[in-house]
Amino acid sequence: MALCSALCLALLAGCGADPVPDTAAGEVRRLLDRRAHAVLAGDERAYDRTERPARGTASPDLFANVRAIPLDSWEYRLSRLERSGSRATASAELRYRVEGHDRAPLTAERTLSLERHDGQWYVTSERPAKKAGEQLWDQGKVRAERGADSLVLGVGRSPRELRSYRGLADRAVPAVSDAWPGKWPRKVVVLVPRSLKGMAGLLGAPASGYRGIAAVTTGEAGGAGRAPADRIIVNPEAYGVLGDFGKQVVLTHETTHVATRTRTTPATPLWLSEGFADWVGYRGTGRTAAQAAPELRRAVRDGEPPAELPGDDAFGFGTDTGRLARAYEGAWLACRMIEEGWGERRLTDFYRAVGAHEQRAGAVEDALRDVLHTTPEEFTARWRTYLRSELG
Repeated sequence: MALCSALCLALLAGCGADPVPDTAAGEVRRLLDRRAHAVLAGDERAYDRTERPARGTASPDLFANVRAIPLDSWEYRLSRLERSGSRATASAELRYRVEGHDRAPLTAERTLSLERHDGQWYVTSERPAKKAGEQLWDQGKVRAERGADSLVLGVGRSPRELRSYRGLADRAVPAVSDAWPGKWPRKVVVLVPRSLKGMAGLLGAPASGYRGIAAVTTGEAGGAGRAPADRIIVNPEAYGVLGDFGKQVVLTHETTHVATRTRTTPATPLWLSEGFADWVGYRGTGRTAAQAAPELRRAVRDGEPPAELPGDDAFGFGTDTGRLARAYEGAWLACRMIEEGWGERRLTDFYRAVGAHEQRAGAVEDALRDVLHTTPEEFTARWRTYLRSELG
């Protein structure tokens, strides 16, 4: 405990900087507490009393931008304070929870610029910390549409657009629940930014890596189920060109990742996690292999079927689009083959068995033996034969 206290004091003082008086750190903490309480209570006047925007700046109006989000908690934890006269920079961890969806607070690293006037500290700006991803409200005023099993949050999107996402999400949740017998929250939060650039900002990554990707799911893999709820983040540019069928498949696919998250571990290869999500997405749609796997069908008909199941590297977002499509199609057909040959229950049991393994090495091999009573060599050969029969 003594070591922890010493470390906390060192952080507040700032590494290599002049020590900050305890009164300044205490005053800033109280300021952030008042700010958090105002946001949570929806008290605009109290929030305005924590701010003194710098002249000539156009900082986002955080209070207005988050107002539509149903918040259950909002808290700042000061981790570092660097002061120079009447100005200071605070590093803080923002912890917030969306009501009815998050099982624990989500965290966001924030940087706040401060200024002291008449004996009081004020926030002049708040922004994501360097190298930290943006939050949706950093990009503009958030609109919210609450569904039976979903919450859709968007920026720069009309209520009609957000309602369409809500309908897709509300259909995805029961479809996933019907396919995945495991315990999961049976709720999803969908974020719809203004553009691909906005999506990349939320992920803290270059936009080029997500061009053509309709949506991704963020969250902590594995664990005991106490992690905060996942977020499905939509790329409106790629998602928007899909038809109604494609939009539903994509959102059901991503919702499957939310449902299987605690059973998806470092032992789970991407061909299984992505293939299973596609299998749930296409389940019950009547889509044939030829319709859903055009790239792989072309390769099979050209006499170039894959020799083995796709490795993790084949699923990289920045990879060749044809290779990426063949990876997803081959993974889906592997899961479809298991369902047709062994049954749906064996498919979900296989998924769980692989994820329960302590390490990647041997995970698939052991699950093939224990659940499907086969070997990797026999399974791969059967899959290659299945591809030729379905796509040839």
